Amino acid sequence: MRLGFIVLLGLVGAGTAFADETVRTGAAAFGDWRTDAPGVRRLITPADLPAPFATPSARNMSPQAARTEADIPKAPPGFAVDLFATGLSTPRVIRVAPNGDIFVAETGAGRVLVFRPGESQAGPAQGKIFAGGLQQPYGIAFYPSGQEPRFVYVATPDSVVRFPYRSGETKTSGPPETIASLPGGGSHWTRDLAFSPDDKTLFVSVGSSSNVAEGARIPDEAEIAGPPLGASFGDEQRRADVLAFDPEGRNERVYATGIRNCSGLAIQPGTGALWCAVNERDGLGDDLPPDYATRVVQGAFYGWPWYYLGDHHDPRHQGERADLANRITTPDVLIQAHSAPLGIAFYTADQFPSEYRGDAFLTLHGSWNRSKRTGYKVVRLLMKDGKPTGAYEDFLVGFFSNDASVWGRPVGVAVARDGSLLVGEDDSGSIWRVKYRGK
Repeated sequence: MRLGFIVLLGLVGAGTAFADETVRTGAAAFGDWRTDAPGVRRLITPADLPAPFATPSARNMSPQAARTEADIPKAPPGFAVDLFATGLSTPRVIRVAPNGDIFVAETGAGRVLVFRPGESQAGPAQGKIFAGGLQQPYGIAFYPSGQEPRFVYVATPDSVVRFPYRSGETKTSGPPETIASLPGGGSHWTRDLAFSPDDKTLFVSVGSSSNVAEGARIPDEAEIAGPPLGASFGDEQRRADVLAFDPEGRNERVYATGIRNCSGLAIQPGTGALWCAVNERDGLGDDLPPDYATRVVQGAFYGWPWYYLGDHHDPRHQGERADLANRITTPDVLIQAHSAPLGIAFYTADQFPSEYRGDAFLTLHGSWNRSKRTGYKVVRLLMKDGKPTGAYEDFLVGFFSNDASVWGRPVGVAVARDGSLLVGEDDSGSIWRVKYRGK
C-alpha cells in the first residue's frame, strides 16, 4: 500500500469548518480507533488493497462496558451532543415520519417505537409503542410519500409487513398485513426498506446467509443464462441481493446482486439514486476487503462471493466464474475493512453548516475480524455536485472506553425535522442528538 496525504481540492465548499484540509491516502488511510478524530479524512482506493492473507484473520470481539455519565460522543467543533433517548433494547433503524415523529425499530424488544421530540419533558424522550410482537424488526418505510402516508412498512428477517397509519398516530389502528416473504435464517438477518421516489418500487435488502458461500456448489456459466444472478444457489437463493417489489408486494425481481450484506438503504435526494451500506466478507486479513457505501445500479453485479472490489478474485473461490471478471461494478466509497457499516442518511436540512448539505452520514458498528479495532463511529461521506468523491470524514467518535472495551456501537442514523442528526447505538441502548451551536 502506498503512504501519503493529499490536499482536498474542490471536494467541499470553501466554508469547511476544519483546519486540516488534507485527506489520508494509501497506508495512512488505515489505522485503528486511536487515529480517529472529528475532521480526519480518508480516501481508500482499490490500488491500496493488500494481498489476501497479508495478515492473519483475527477474532477480536469488543466486550461491552457500562456507559457512565461522562461517556458522551465527540463531534466537530461547534456541534453539541445530547442524550435523546436511552434504556432501549437494541435500537436499530431510525426513520422520521413526514410529520416529524421519530420511528425506531427496537429490535431486541420486537417492537416499533414512536418518539415525539417536541413534547415538553425533562430528561430523555419517552417512546410510545406503535406496534409490538414482531420478530427482530429492522427496516421502516412510509407509503406513499408526501405528508399523508397510509401505511408504515416494517421488515423482519423473513417478511415485509405493513400497518395502517395516519399522520400523527402513535399506535397502529390495525394488525400487520404480510405483503412479501423473504428468505430467513443464516448469518445476516437485517432487512432494510426504501421506496423509489415515484413510489412505484419497494426496495428490500437481503444479506447472504454465509460469509463467502463456503461449501456451496457454485453454478457455472452454462447454468446461468443472461446477466449474473449472484447468489442464486443452494442456501443463498434470493440472497446477497437488493430485491424489488410493487408496493403491494407483487412482481418480485432482483434489482442488483452480488452484495454480501446491504444493511442500510437510502434514497439520495435530488438524484433519486438508491444507496447501500455494505458489510463485506471476513477472513482475508485485517485490511481486506474494505466495506463500502455505494449507489446501487439496476442490473449491476457487485462481485460476491467470487470477487471483491472489481475483478479481485477471492482465493477461496479461485478459478470459479472467470466469465464474471469484467462484469463487476466497483462501489463508490471504500471504508476501512471490518468497520461494519449499518445505517446511512443524507443531510438536506439547514441546521448544520451549508457545506454539509447533500453529504451523507454513515454509521460504523465496529470490527471483530481485525487485530486492532476500527469502526465504532459515524462518518460523513463527502459529495461534490451530488456525486461521491470517495473520501469520508470522521464525524462522531468516542464510543471506546479503552483498547479492550466499548460502551457504544452506532447503528441507526436519521435527520430530524429540526435538522439535528439522530444516532442510535445498541450497546448502551441509546439515541444521541447532534446539533450545530456555532463556532
